[in-house]
Amino acid sequence: MTQDLPEYTLGIEEEYLLVDMQTCALVDVPDALMRDCEAALGKKVSPEFLACQIEVGTGVCADIAEARADLGHLRRTIADCAAEYGMAPLAVSCHPFADWHSRKHTEKQRYNDLARDLAGVVRRMLISGTHVHVGLPDDDLRIDIMRQMTYFLPHLLALSTSSPFWGGQDTGLNSYRLTIFDNLPRTGLPPDFVSHAEYRRSVDMIINAGLIEDTTKIWWDIRPSARFPTLEARICDVMPIMEHSLTIAAMIQSITRMLVELRRRNQRWRIYDRFLIAENRWRAQRYGPREGLLDIGKGALVPMGQLVTELIELLETDAMVLDCLNELRAAQDIVAQGTSAERQRAVYARAQEDGADSDEALCEVVRSLISEFRTGL
Repeated sequence: MTQDLPEYTLGIEEEYLLVDMQTCALVDVPDALMRDCEAALGKKVSPEFLACQIEVGTGVCADIAEARADLGHLRRTIADCAAEYGMAPLAVSCHPFADWHSRKHTEKQRYNDLARDLAGVVRRMLISGTHVHVGLPDDDLRIDIMRQMTYFLPHLLALSTSSPFWGGQDTGLNSYRLTIFDNLPRTGLPPDFVSHAEYRRSVDMIINAGLIEDTTKIWWDIRPSARFPTLEARICDVMPIMEHSLTIAAMIQSITRMLVELRRRNQRWRIYDRFLIAENRWRAQRYGPREGLLDIGKGALVPMGQLVTELIELLETDAMVLDCLNELRAAQDIVAQGTSAERQRAVYARAQEDGADSDEALCEVVRSLISEFRTGL
């Protein structure tokens, strides 16, 4: 490598759903609330595709401690502003009982174009995600690290799952969000580009043909950011508890550094068949951290707890350099205590055991998500 070493700066984007605190139902973001949020947070907050969503994004953070402070401020401010209107944000990828048919998109040219171009597919997009950016200044480096990091995407998804319910039903999946999102074009695992030039030849072809305006319309699980000199991991569900988001960010940041350090030593992570990685992606989507993933090198199914322990050991030196070792090690707590998908099911089951009907139990799930949003803030 001849280019300067990256600084591995962090940026975290989260999409929230807005609910009425009394009914627990989705509500559209009032114009006055959005103005309040923008007055307090400036360009770090914006409307999303659906009128019931709010998106936040941290600034460029030097390390996980700075990201914690920035994201915590964003969450507190959104929650406080929403409370003035009797509303609350949820950091969750699917609302447990909302009906997508009744939602409308935000009146904005970009979103109007999306609604026109993607037709019935986009109308079901009642989902939210987490995006983690890691600063990598070199174009070819971003493509090379993207190729290698694809192996780890199912691990990240398994630890972040928060969308078991859809339309009032338990889907049996831990991340139903991906089932919806994968219906869009240009989603899923990225193609296996070997250089930035190859990547540009492909994306420029569809841009120059007028099929999309720019690479913001490419929604792979991981991609070179269209706006920043970063690699953007997009596979994760939104996590209700902020510390879990920071653990995932620390893991992504540490994996990035590990792969760059391998490259500096003229080594690399093996590039595995996308078919096998896609199988792990499905297992993470279906089971979260409970049924294990395929260790492709070993050719065997391995429990998630063992995989996380091995991953922490692999990344320990990188996390120490990046000052995020505690956050990385907290991935073991997620496996032990369960992801949001598992906690939501547990809340639902307890409510029914206490005599609640299905609708009341789903409201209890929403109330638990409202509470978790402020955990640790």
